[in-house]
Amino acid sequence: MTLEAELDILMTPEPTGGYYRSAGIEAFIRKFGYPDMTGASDRTDRFNVGGIHKVGEYHRLTNLQIVLKGFDRVTGKIIDATGGISLMNREGEEAAVWGYDALMTKWNRKHNKAVYIPSQCVQLPERKYRYGNPDMHRHRNGFYKVCRQWQKAMAEGKVYYDPGIKLENASTRPRTKQRSQFRIKSSNLPALYHSMDIVDLREG
Repeated sequence: MTLEAELDILMTPEPTGGYYRSAGIEAFIRKFGYPDMTGASDRTDRFNVGGIHKVGEYHRLTNLQIVLKGFDRVTGKIIDATGGISLMNREGEEAAVWGYDALMTKWNRKHNKAVYIPSQCVQLPERKYRYGNPDMHRHRNGFYKVCRQWQKAMAEGKVYYDPGIKLENASTRPRTKQRSQFRIKSSNLPALYHSMDIVDLREG
């Protein structure tokens, strides 16, 4: 049986600027987060910053949207390398920023040889993972080329910010969890790269 992953995590970089960096993660959560909405008894003193954040769409709970600074949507090019991905509120305040220079460094160091393998997670009765046909998707582009494609994909809503950030014991002994991540649906992966290879690991 062939399984296809619905979502892929592209990168999990921490912000390099904005309120997140200047005030710290706890202050960031208290300002832009919202009370946990699960109703679970062990989460009554918890705040979250989560959900899908896209370009041009304010999230209904955080009131934040993604803005691509230094990217020209018309030409599909980065026109200011000092810009970045900005998480911004309605007043224009930058809640968090990921600079292109820092993203480029991280990509070239850890993600330049990324591969994508189809998988499926089964939650019940216990968490288990299944993997489909061992086809490996790989690319040959450095981050600058990928970055332009990435920003274009973000502008089209194909790549989005989907954090899992939380503050537990907010009124007693605060404990934070950092989890910034950018995601894409597996069917949209070709939008990121000028070229991709599909390699069947069963061969050779």
